[in-house]
Amino acid sequence: MPPDLVLTFRAFAYNNAWANHRLLTACEKLGGDEFAAERTGFFPSLQRTLNHIYIIDLFYIDALEGGWLGPAAWQNEVPFPLLADLRRAQGAMDRRLIAFCAALTPERLNHTVRINRGTRVQNERCDRLLMHLFQHDIHHRGQAHAMLSGTGVAPPQLDEFFAADEAPLRAAEFVELGWSEETVWRD
Repeated sequence: MPPDLVLTFRAFAYNNAWANHRLLTACEKLGGDEFAAERTGFFPSLQRTLNHIYIIDLFYIDALEGGWLGPAAWQNEVPFPLLADLRRAQGAMDRRLIAFCAALTPERLNHTVRINRGTRVQNERCDRLLMHLFQHDIHHRGQAHAMLSGTGVAPPQLDEFFAADEAPLRAAEFVELGWSEETVWRD
């Protein structure tokens, strides 16, 4: 029997956090100023691209939780210049998204989320907003992945989604994150 949408969105939240963890772990291997070095991309450095992911996560997760932060989320384009600080902040943000998705019900997926856009209020159904957020993060992680390819650090594989047969390959990372396969796939 296929999983219900609540389980699917929860799994997407875990996968999003896992991909962030893998990418930020790889970036820790960069030397000196390589994290902030200018590169080709929409946000022209790993530092700016990964901070952008954090900022937009903050913006949308706040709205999903009923907050009203709005455009104040992006007043600082690089709130975490140091990778260690960004990694802690992104980890906390990922845990917020997981908690939000863990509390979902079919009714909450249909709930309208009010998003403070500064000059207007955007009304979006919760499931559509979550899909947008996951797609946004995938897009920008791909850009960061390409940037990392231009360094001496091999970029991590980010194009997987918890294949059951490959659980042993991610077991150590799940331990680092405090998860298990059962955590992700519990009903």
